[in-house]
Formats: sequence, structure tokens, C-alpha cells
Amino acid sequence: MNTAAVLTISDSCSTGEREDRSGPAVAELLRQNGYEIQQRRIVADEQDEIEQALISLAQVAQLVVTTGGTGITAHDVTPEATRAVCSKLVDGIPEKMRAEGARQTPFALLSRGLCGVCGQALVLNLPGSPEGASESLLAVLEILPHALDLLAGKTAHGSDEV
Repeated sequence: MNTAAVLTISDSCSTGEREDRSGPAVAELLRQNGYEIQQRRIVADEQDEIEQALISLAQVAQLVVTTGGTGITAHDVTPEATRAVCSKLVDGIPEKMRAEGARQTPFALLSRGLCGVCGQALVLNLPGSPEGASESLLAVLEILPHALDLLAGKTAHGSDEV
């Protein structure tokens, strides 16, 4: 079973001013698709806090999914934090999420979410709204297990390979 952690990035959720709906929605979607949720956290839109949480969660889960902070406002720094802690970016995954999202709304193209490798974990940035986060995750859910296998060193593609 693959493991996952969910990190909600939101100033208002981190202070308790607003209920986190995106984190639970993403965690439930992951659970329904066979992931064991190791941790769920909420942090403020502060790059240092996000970086520390990503590094910590990447040590306990194969997949770290973030929700929030991917837009273009001054407070949206999730992509910068992700880029800072990842050794490699996987550009195709967020490209697919934006392409699928654009079928629903042209505003999906304003998401700056990234996907990358942090240690042995895959980090995936999702939008902050529960609907946007869930739809983005659904757009790439089927390829994530293969990506996690590759990170774990399982590179054989067929039963006839040695």
C-alpha cells in the first residue's frame, strides 16, 4: 500500500479562522484509492514553514500532497517552497492537471502548482479549493503509483523484463 501525507497551506485555516475542507477532501480521495494517510497538517502561507513541513512529511510518506498557495497573489508561495526542497521537477503532472482543469474553467491556468521529488517522496501541489484540489488530483491519480514505483527503484515495465 502506498503512503501519503496531506499538507494544507492556508493562513486562515492555520489560525482556526476557517475550517479546512480541502485537506480532508484530498485525504479521503487518496484513501478511497488505496493510500494510507500517514499525516495531515496545516501551515500558514509562509515559505519557511511550508519547506520544513514538506521535508518532514517526505520522510514519512511516499506522496506528499499540498493544497493551497498555488495562485498568483503575494501570499501564494507553495510552488517556491516546493521548488526549494525538490531535487527534480516532474513538469508533466501539473501540466495535465491544468489541462484537465481548463476544461472546467479557464482560471485553472492561473495555478502555478508543481510536482517534484523530495528525497524519496513525490510532492504534488494542488489548488486550495476543495473542488479544484479534488479535480486536479483525479486528473493524475492513475499515474501516481507508477511514479512512486519509479522513485522506489521499481523500474521494470513488463513481465518479460529481467
